[in-house]
Amino acid sequence: MANTLLMPKATAVWLVDNTALSFEQIAQFCGLHPLEVKAIADGESAQGIKGMDPIMTGQLTRDEIARAEKDPNQRLKLSDPKVRVPESKRKGPRYTPLSKRQDRPNAILWLVRNHPELKDTQISRLVGTTKSTIEQIRERKHWNSANLQPMDPVTLGLASQIDLDMEVNRASRGREQAQPVGDTLLPAALTERLVPAPEKPKDEDAELDANAVFAKLSALKSKDGDTNDDE
Repeated sequence: MANTLLMPKATAVWLVDNTALSFEQIAQFCGLHPLEVKAIADGESAQGIKGMDPIMTGQLTRDEIARAEKDPNQRLKLSDPKVRVPESKRKGPRYTPLSKRQDRPNAILWLVRNHPELKDTQISRLVGTTKSTIEQIRERKHWNSANLQPMDPVTLGLASQIDLDMEVNRASRGREQAQPVGDTLLPAALTERLVPAPEKPKDEDAELDANAVFAKLSALKSKDGDTNDDE
């Protein structure tokens, strides 16, 4: 739980206007550069920003300001807040409301079946669960496996469509595309080899043997001559 100054630039504006602190002291306390504090004092920066009193917010005391005003080498110390706000932690599984936790196993089953490329850590981020629960549902060892029905986590309100698409794209990145299953068209190069080439039309004049034709005619003439001689 970090103790940080609220609205540093607005606090610097107030300290410049209401105290005799040096630019270096204000810059150190507000996390600014001394030249930036000087620009605030000259009216060149932070124009339109209303100063915020750190005494009213409980981040400084009057005694602390007075002590630092007497000694330019002293640094202002931030007062301990009366109420501490814990830092937000995004690590770990997503929080799921009690009203929706009963639907979480159905969402896990849907993700396991429809997106097998998702890792357990990704499923855990999407619906807020543990790896052991995912493994039990995947291996049908969950105590309520017989009654589970796959349901879209987006429809159930356990995850947003944007988060789901992002995780699916991240899981699919770098994976080889699945080969098509079933009958598919053959490549053109292969079909050209399989289909027989069309037969060329026969050139009857080229195939006729001229010598055979003339020999046949000569034989007919000879036969006719022999017939005339017999008569």
